[in-house]
Amino acid sequence: MMSFEEIYDTYYNKIFRVCMGYMNDHEWAKDVTQETFITVWQKLAQFRNESAIGTWIFRIASNICLRQLERQNRMPRAEMPVQLEDKPPPDTESQVQLLYRCIAELPEIDRIIISLELEDIKQAEIASIVGLSETNIRVKVYRIKAKLSQKFKVYEQQY
Repeated sequence: MMSFEEIYDTYYNKIFRVCMGYMNDHEWAKDVTQETFITVWQKLAQFRNESAIGTWIFRIASNICLRQLERQNRMPRAEMPVQLEDKPPPDTESQVQLLYRCIAELPEIDRIIISLELEDIKQAEIASIVGLSETNIRVKVYRIKAKLSQKFKVYEQQY
């Protein structure tokens, strides 16, 4: 079994990118990634090796992302803070930012599936994480890629 430090080193960047796919906000994704690893640290002793450790961690991250998004959707608009202009971090390429923007426009389930796919997670493992069949995942990945391709074309025509 991996130590927590090994898990953190191995999965931090992958979990951050998955969270970024959900949140499309660098700071929020960092917070959710941190919350994911706090949960992993607290529950690591309870991990029963019924799935791969990565599957377990991705499931924790996706559950936390979904809860965060639900909380945000329940907040009355009047309580929302003033929207500030989204400023991408200076070291991030514009194509990556565009990809995150396009992913953020997808339905929640599609966001997690494509985020995991981009992390080279096997489709059988993605199926286990989101609770769908592997065949359904394969079809959804195909359709999501087609949607993203269309969104890219639209944005490229605008700019």
